[in-house]
Amino acid sequence: MHNIRIEDKLSNFGTTIFTVMSSLAQKHNAINLSQGFPDFQPDPHLIEIAQKYMDSPFQQYAPMPGTADLRETITEIVQNCYNRKINPDTEITITAGATQAIYTAIAAFVQSGDEVILFEPAYDCYAPAIIVNGGIPVYCELQYPDFKINWDEVRSKVSPKTKMIIINTPHNPTGAVLSAADMLHLIEIIKNTNILILSDEVYEHIIFDNLQHESVLRFDELFERSIMVSSFGKTIHTTGWKIGYLIAPEKIMSVLRKVHQFLIFAVNHPLQKTIAEYLKNPQHYLSLKTFYQKKRDFFISRIQNPFLKIFPSKGTYFVLLDYSTISTKKDTEFAIELVEKHKLASIPMSVFYHQKKDYHLLRFCFAKKEETLLQAVEILNQLNPS
Repeated sequence: MHNIRIEDKLSNFGTTIFTVMSSLAQKHNAINLSQGFPDFQPDPHLIEIAQKYMDSPFQQYAPMPGTADLRETITEIVQNCYNRKINPDTEITITAGATQAIYTAIAAFVQSGDEVILFEPAYDCYAPAIIVNGGIPVYCELQYPDFKINWDEVRSKVSPKTKMIIINTPHNPTGAVLSAADMLHLIEIIKNTNILILSDEVYEHIIFDNLQHESVLRFDELFERSIMVSSFGKTIHTTGWKIGYLIAPEKIMSVLRKVHQFLIFAVNHPLQKTIAEYLKNPQHYLSLKTFYQKKRDFFISRIQNPFLKIFPSKGTYFVLLDYSTISTKKDTEFAIELVEKHKLASIPMSVFYHQKKDYHLLRFCFAKKEETLLQAVEILNQLNPS
């Protein structure tokens, strides 16, 4: 039999770390603070609405850009949060989650040889999407230990081949957030260029300590060349529904939709109707920052282990812990030991760097019930140098 030669565009990428760690957690019956999903049920009222639409006539394909009522609800959210009026017909597209939205944006604009600047540690779907579309990832490292952007480095990485810059705020995996000053630096760098901004803002409503989320939608100079990505999964505690959206000016959105229609075409119809109705009440997204700040504070205030250093989380539902005084093992090794020996799953931070830089940090998700967090804290407080 002739052996067919298979070329793998993503030969340097294996199974995502989230799948690996969640599988280990299940295998060892461990508490899973690795993958970013809640272990509690969403609002019962949301489920009631979903059941209503499951028994409705809306069971066939939704419109390609998304249902009109959901796009209208998004315009109200944007107006309430960022004081920007968005055209629901031409500037919003509903996607099958944020990962599809990000892939769509990259596939629509990045061509062979184009460079895309991204910041490490970087969420793991960015680089593969760039590479599979023929682009070249250009990495800038967030400055340890506060994970701020060195804008002089960014400026030095911009070239005539730069097609796009990807930003992520609030930032997964570090919990850092971009400031208004950061956005002004970005505006200055892209002035008089054709560079597009892809802004991953899926944690837009989860920001703490009275900080303001600096969306690209707040700045005219950014909005005119930006693609904003968000996700309802984080907002209404339904990551399994996989519904997100893209916002961009009409000129950009018309190109995005050409890819979207052939990549996914349409998204779950009854659940779009559900979300549209549920989020008509602004409290369902405006209260999220308080809800998760309580969980963050509950979790970190109970970590009393002097051998663990807690990194501040300014947004998202993740917190980083430095275990370097407990062990000198690589973070990937220590994370596996923590699952197998202590029954607690986390994410090693080195996997978010293309050169696997290791600061001996683990990422923990605190979007969990209090009893889950207490069980995790009990394990963390017992760790000591071996």
